[in-house]
Amino acid sequence: AADADTKSVLYCTHSKTITMLSKTSFILSTLVVLSPCVGSFSITRTHLVQQPKASSLSTSGGIVTRFPPTKSIRKCDTRIAMSSNPNEDDVKKETTWDRITGPKLFKTVTNWEGIHSVPLVPLRIATGLLMIHHGSEGGVGPANFGTPEFQGFVDYIIKPHFGFLPGSPELWSAIHDYAEFYGGILFALGFLTRPAALSLLVTMFSAVYFHLSSTGLQGFPLGHVSNYSYDFEEPLLYSLIFLTFWFNGAGPLSVDSVIYEAISEEDE
Repeated sequence: AADADTKSVLYCTHSKTITMLSKTSFILSTLVVLSPCVGSFSITRTHLVQQPKASSLSTSGGIVTRFPPTKSIRKCDTRIAMSSNPNEDDVKKETTWDRITGPKLFKTVTNWEGIHSVPLVPLRIATGLLMIHHGSEGGVGPANFGTPEFQGFVDYIIKPHFGFLPGSPELWSAIHDYAEFYGGILFALGFLTRPAALSLLVTMFSAVYFHLSSTGLQGFPLGHVSNYSYDFEEPLLYSLIFLTFWFNGAGPLSVDSVIYEAISEEDE
């Protein structure tokens, strides 16, 4: 009877121990499973929303596998960004008057591409046509030998002011006409623009020298002449135009740009 009582007490004690261990194991398992979910809803003082440390659990083979934790998301940054973005209806649209009187009044274009290169086209074409007119003295084409206009250029410009050049004055007069006439055609078309601009630049520098040697500065910069004909200023401006195209090229709507796109191997 004593052995039976002892066995009964031991059996009851063993059952209670197993029951307590089972409850403890159940509680621990529940905490392990719920701990990522609890952590996902915790908000710190810096308003950090902690994402679940494990996106999923694997219990294969009795081993709990946890995937790497994800990064935290700063919720306050999103709120601040949303609050700092003004309403589209409240954004003030820039008007033409704002562009004239605002900060863009003082902005300098540093890249002559796109819309900024459009003014180069009429400037190049008009300048080339004017050069064609300058190079056709005494007729339709250049170097019209024997005409009063061509001979006047020889007698009143080349001989008195360019007599130091070797060769006959008629030869230099013809070279001048050819450079302006055919150079003007090439310049207007935008074909071989840099060589054409260089040849026209030389002729304009020669014209500036001629006018300065014959009439001087004409009171530049504040004086005035009686007939208001400032002779050296026109070829000087032409020179600056040709210098610009010699450095920058023809620009859009030119033969040079078409050829360059066809043969260039550079990555734009």
